Amino acid sequence: MAHHDREHWGSRLGVILAVAGSAVGLGNFLRFPAKATLNGGGAFMIPYFVAFLLLGIPLMWVEWTLGRMGGIRGHGTAPGMFDALDGRHRAAKYLGTIGVLGPFVILIYYMYVESWTLAYAFFSFTGDLFKASGQDGMKAFLSGYQGIIDNEFFTSLTPALLFFALTFLANFYFIYRGVQGGIERLSRWAMPTLVVIAALLAIRVLTLGTPDANHPELSVSNALGFMWNPDLRSLGNAQVWLEAAGQIFFTLSVGIGVILTYASYLKRDDDVALSGLTAASTNEFCEVILGGSIVIPAAFLFFGAMGAREVAASGTFNLGFVTMPLIFAKIPLGALFSGLWFLLLFIAGITSSVSLIQPAISFLEDEVGMGRKKATIVLGVVSFAACLPGIFFLGHGFVDELDFWGVSVFLVVFATIEVILFAWVYGIDRAWEDLMQGARLRVPLVFKHVIKYVTPLYLFTLLGVWSYQQFWPMITMKAVAIPDRPYVWGARALVFGMWAIIALLVWWTWRRRRLEVSETKEGGTT
Repeated sequence: MAHHDREHWGSRLGVILAVAGSAVGLGNFLRFPAKATLNGGGAFMIPYFVAFLLLGIPLMWVEWTLGRMGGIRGHGTAPGMFDALDGRHRAAKYLGTIGVLGPFVILIYYMYVESWTLAYAFFSFTGDLFKASGQDGMKAFLSGYQGIIDNEFFTSLTPALLFFALTFLANFYFIYRGVQGGIERLSRWAMPTLVVIAALLAIRVLTLGTPDANHPELSVSNALGFMWNPDLRSLGNAQVWLEAAGQIFFTLSVGIGVILTYASYLKRDDDVALSGLTAASTNEFCEVILGGSIVIPAAFLFFGAMGAREVAASGTFNLGFVTMPLIFAKIPLGALFSGLWFLLLFIAGITSSVSLIQPAISFLEDEVGMGRKKATIVLGVVSFAACLPGIFFLGHGFVDELDFWGVSVFLVVFATIEVILFAWVYGIDRAWEDLMQGARLRVPLVFKHVIKYVTPLYLFTLLGVWSYQQFWPMITMKAVAIPDRPYVWGARALVFGMWAIIALLVWWTWRRRRLEVSETKEGGTT
């Protein structure tokens, strides 16, 4: 039972924008274009949309439906929801702890990366960023800011800590204001602003013409062709299909636990079928149309096909914080467009990071029984302390290890657990009725069978192939330098220590409830 009057969204548009804001993040504008370019260009979109139809949309509907069901019963996170679905097995609520842990693990490094975008927006608008020239200069600027090395740009971590503190406070301010007054209000202004800025940047890139008269082949049409013309030979590569499925997970925020929590603030007859599909479609527009029209086309225009592939392979950080400033430095009003680029990333980041905070807040409110103010303060203190190792040990693989557990492991495992509970334990017939309750969209009946059979099979295949290829090498630290291994062990200790604390809180909460029920029965008998 809920320990307080649970909040609700102020409007249907508000929840759609909030869920879309959770999904639209740094990956839409950095990870997607890089993955598409490196995995066959337009051919990547074939497995991408297959995964969207058979994995992303079914899981999205599962999570919206589970979330609304849980909210009706007073639960905003997976432990309570899974227990309500399957009260016969005590393990269900402990499996649900992944839905609280996963978002928190991602949060404690995501906010730091998000703070870089705020800093770079400031450095762009002031012109300080362009004191660095060339690729080596931009890399040195980033490394100096991160505190990995001292150089002529930065001699301490003070600027990074300052912008992190500002980002941290902004996130928890919106969380403190609540679902309607904080998250929904943020999403209502942030999402339209994000779309406008992304559209302006895309238009600017697509109207660049041919920057180098000596190379007329470096044109906008050829840039779009480079991005979208399919190399169908890549479809025979299993890795392309894995990358596409991974991008769908990453971009839609399914399998994390965030949508469960957001949907728990819906009312009993609020639509989930059309609302969920609308939120997912909004994310796809931002990723495929806007995200696919900025970074790689710009890189092609200035560096050519080979250079664009090198840019895509350089990694998310180099792509966003090294290559893009170099491109903006070559065009008129480059500082302005660079500032808008990083402002775009910051807005995309903060709408995602507040969603990563909310599951833990909801858990403390609904299950532990804390008020909003106390839960925000407690989680704020814990989060700030947990973020510090990632800041100070960034160069030693600490953040990479957190990302491995938060994104690569927990995300797919949790998605598999929830779809099995939803379709097989709770029962697909009852689950389908719940999905259709209040629906403003008649979902094709074929998705009933997709959710029960195809999506679980897809997930088990992903887990099997991924485990064979990546899990054991990561666990044994084959690619980790020996001096960095203590830091990696520290990251693992942080992850599993937090998991133990969440599991202990679940045990204590359910034990307390059993005692309360027992005392009530005894009191009624006497």
